[in-house]
Amino acid sequence: QVQLVESGGGLVQAGGSLRLSCAASENIFRINTMAWYRQAPGKQRELVASITSGGRTNYKDSVKGRFTISRDNADNIIHLQMNSLKPEDTAVYYCTAEPVYDSDPPNGYWGQGTQVTVSS
Repeated sequence: QVQLVESGGGLVQAGGSLRLSCAASENIFRINTMAWYRQAPGKQRELVASITSGGRTNYKDSVKGRFTISRDNADNIIHLQMNSLKPEDTAVYYCTAEPVYDSDPPNGYWGQGTQVTVSS
């Protein structure tokens, strides 16, 4: 099983930046898609950004131009660089990895989450 550990969350003022990291316990080269989701209080969890093993990225419209997802297969880590943060970006951010084998959980692997709070 793959364990994912997020770090880098915290409190920042609007307009500031944070860089989230997600370290995997195993090689991620076999994992096609890894992603960041977020969940704000009282709201549904939503996809923020994803990246494939080939480097193809996808972003939620509201974060395009502000967030950048990257992947380092050699170090088994992905990052989410968040710039020009807004109060509406406040949420718990989760790192995910899609399942590869039949024995993997059907919903893939999820980290424990890291809190991002943006003050106005």
